[in-house]
Amino acid sequence: MKKILSFVLLTFVTINYTLAQCPMCKASVESNMENGGEKVFGMGLNSGILYLMAIPYIMVFAIGFFWYRAKKRQEKNAPRYT
Repeated sequence: MKKILSFVLLTFVTINYTLAQCPMCKASVESNMENGGEKVFGMGLNSGILYLMAIPYIMVFAIGFFWYRAKKRQEKNAPRYT
């Protein structure tokens, strides 16, 4: 449990370093900036990428959590033969 908590905390502490963009998105933002666009476009694009990236991880974590909880409950209710 300590490892998981440490990983989650480390992830949130280093979130500023993960605000990178893929090459295509970076090219799109640079092109927009050269044509007189605003910096807000790049920030919004970056936030959208992070949002789309987070959803699959949250789903995998939720499925794993419910599977783990069901497995523990099943082991607790199983009869013991010794």
